[in-house]
Amino acid sequence: MSASIAATRAQPQALAGQIKKLLVLASVVLLAACSTVPRSKAPLAVEPSDGMHRVALLLPVTGPDADVGQSIANATALALADTKVTNIRMVTYDTGLGVAAATQRAIADGNKLILGPLRGDNVIEVAQIARPAGVPIISFSNDVGVAGQNVFLLGHLPNQAIERVVLHAKSKGMNRFAGVVASNVYGQRAQSNLTTAVRAAGGVLVGIQETNGTAASAEAAARRLTQMGAIDAILVADSGRAAITTVPALRRGGLRTAKILGTDLWNIEGTLASSSPIYGAWFASVSDTLYTQYATKYRARFGKAPLRLSSLGYDSVLLVARVARDWRPGTRFPVAQLTDPQGFIGVDGAFRFNPNGLTDRMLEVQEVQAGKFVTVSPAPSQFAK
Repeated sequence: MSASIAATRAQPQALAGQIKKLLVLASVVLLAACSTVPRSKAPLAVEPSDGMHRVALLLPVTGPDADVGQSIANATALALADTKVTNIRMVTYDTGLGVAAATQRAIADGNKLILGPLRGDNVIEVAQIARPAGVPIISFSNDVGVAGQNVFLLGHLPNQAIERVVLHAKSKGMNRFAGVVASNVYGQRAQSNLTTAVRAAGGVLVGIQETNGTAASAEAAARRLTQMGAIDAILVADSGRAAITTVPALRRGGLRTAKILGTDLWNIEGTLASSSPIYGAWFASVSDTLYTQYATKYRARFGKAPLRLSSLGYDSVLLVARVARDWRPGTRFPVAQLTDPQGFIGVDGAFRFNPNGLTDRMLEVQEVQAGKFVTVSPAPSQFAK
């Protein structure tokens, strides 16, 4: 996201100051290296005696997702330096060279916790190897279907963003909702999430249409929706790039006054703020208050802007560093500490894990304006009981 896009008008505290309040830690020892991952048939764990917590970072640093994986890996290195943690040894294992081989090598090297992988289908493969070894997983995926049994998802869950923006719209007097969703697994889940959210908010769901991201399919969806009566708000559950195509088609199709709603996927598409048909749309997302400061530090260290998802890597290190204060080296990772109801604080705000592996997050509602995103409903100050 470009630096011109702001999530709030409030003046945030320094990122380093936030971290110091969360972690009381000493000087830094950092080893975050990319390892070549040979294939092996079975992991043979070693038990190091150097007093270090061994944490594996499973990411694609080669292949088609290498840019995302490397940005997350860079973020973990930055977080380790910022927190000045002395007892965490983190090594990156390249899933681009083979997910199973990377996992086997990570366990054979004595790692007690896995951060990653990136994609939900890879989580399944990693879990098949990690579970028998008693190694929990904190994945960067948002695929709710792979959570549970010591697999925790740090990725932003779309159902929470949908619930948040629907509740905000209902509070502003909007009652009749519709949806335009992607014709993929994300869209299928968004249909269910929107149905549940509208029902819980006490609204009326007029209808849901699928699109394939083209203007023609969006115009066809608009024609069908206009035949269903008045619509106060339309959720476009697709990427920000797809929304740039879909929203103008909806307007041309007769839905000129309906409020446009989006999901957290929009927060990673900065070009939305230069698309005038989307001005005034609302979407729910994590706050960018601390992210903008993190992005400045990232650019200073690595010479380029981070990808928006890289904040998950930074926050995963903050989480591990917090747990490491009460974790004896060489022992299993204390999974029970992940479900602390008080939660944790990171670049993306407050979050907490549930026993089922899913994450609760405090989300704000942002409005797309010319050249920026502006907060119109701040995130709650505390988790619901």
